[in-house]
Amino acid sequence: MSLIALCVAQGDQIDQQIVQQYVDDQRASRGVLESKHTNNWAVLVSTSRFWFNYRHLANALSMYRTVKRLGIPDSQIILMLADDVACNPRNAFPGTVYNNANRALDLYSNNIEVDYRGYEVTVDTFLRVLTDKVDPALTPRSKRLMTDQNSNIFIYLTGHGGNEFLKFQDAEEISAFDIADAFAQMWETKRYKEILFMIDTCQANTMYSKIYSPNVIGVGSSELDESSYSHHADSDVGVAVIDRFTYYNLEFLEKVEKGSKLTLQDLFDSYDPKEIHSHAGVRTDLYHRNLSQVLITDFFGNVQPVEVDTFDDDDDYDK
Repeated sequence: MSLIALCVAQGDQIDQQIVQQYVDDQRASRGVLESKHTNNWAVLVSTSRFWFNYRHLANALSMYRTVKRLGIPDSQIILMLADDVACNPRNAFPGTVYNNANRALDLYSNNIEVDYRGYEVTVDTFLRVLTDKVDPALTPRSKRLMTDQNSNIFIYLTGHGGNEFLKFQDAEEISAFDIADAFAQMWETKRYKEILFMIDTCQANTMYSKIYSPNVIGVGSSELDESSYSHHADSDVGVAVIDRFTYYNLEFLEKVEKGSKLTLQDLFDSYDPKEIHSHAGVRTDLYHRNLSQVLITDFFGNVQPVEVDTFDDDDDYDK
């Protein structure tokens, strides 16, 4: 039934319920069940220090560029960078960070907002950001994850890791149990609707193995006892500039635009062990929707809610 027919059937009175019925019918006819979330957030973390880990910062900044391009504003992105390779004296191109040897795109432009940098990036800080266990008087809103029970959150981590741990700053580690418990606290305090947790590190899939909270998708770059590899190096920069798993995610995501109908299943089906050089994993047993019906923009984009004004019978429509 068309929206016009619905309105006629209701005596020309347009209300929110009629509009919602029409929208739901249209979504169902397209075979896509869209999330009922009302806002999107991203937490993007590079946990490594030192020049030779250049690629980890490029990984995080590449994801940052992607979610901003697809509509998530800086006010809803928490960016944590453990090192600032752009200002490293070894950088042959000062003030820049590239994720490709052709250096076509500077990821470290005037258009980035880093919320936590250097020694601010710790396990404790990361967990406090997720759970909002911060002092509101000392922590500005721009550095807080101000989510609610209707928030979809994309959480991306990159760095050096192993079986059920990820290093922070080469000085401490976050465990799979820490991640699981943080997500549990977030669920209990109604801080999310759905989470897409993605991690690029060695033995990455072990990091989502302990999660037990509902509505979470876990995605990792490599299985137990597998390494996660860099994609290529820039001879002028002198180090690898991006990891393989992140590279191939970005290659796919570059095809996604606002309003795209591509789904998470399309993204995950694109993973090829021959290209990634490891076996990427996807955990879905805690998630309630079919991935073939979950739009990529449900996590990498920003929902644009539309409110429909309602009128009483006595309203003057010509005013």
